[in-house]
Amino acid sequence: MNLIETHVPTASNAAAALDAITYAIGQSAIGNILAARSRIGVCAILIGDDIRTLEQDLASRFPGRILIEDEPALSDDLAAIARFVETPSAGLDLPLDVSHGTPFQQRVWGVLRTIPRGATITYTALAQRLGQSNGARAVATACAANAIALGIPCHRVVRADGTVSGYRWGIERKRALLDREAQI
Repeated sequence: MNLIETHVPTASNAAAALDAITYAIGQSAIGNILAARSRIGVCAILIGDDIRTLEQDLASRFPGRILIEDEPALSDDLAAIARFVETPSAGLDLPLDVSHGTPFQQRVWGVLRTIPRGATITYTALAQRLGQSNGARAVATACAANAIALGIPCHRVVRADGTVSGYRWGIERKRALLDREAQI
């Protein structure tokens, strides 16, 4: 086990357990995948090439939290995520913890979860679904803040002209995910 953060809270062990996030890193067809869980559910699915960068991203998203590497505890999550990348029709049914987002971000993420595999939506159309007709930029910002790649499918949001753009984990990964989902 690897502890990313070295601060140990002065609270009791029970309180410290509430602040702990376990994580593990595995492989997928689109690169390394970091899966992290709070006591509520999956709070992060991060994608990247460099393991240290993924760990740093997790630490920056959850400052003050105790981060504990625990591959055995997350092996099923990692397998489900890798299976979803390979075969999107398998679905990705994991309990999610979206409590780290603002109320607006949570609303955006909720709508994103209703977009079917193989479909896309524009930033403008997503904003309109939320009753924010001029909110495309705010929607894009909420998508960029999403720490639960694939679980909250922000890769399904495209520009008004239908082109692929703006994916925190790279345009090529976004295109690959959309291409795989289109084959359903």
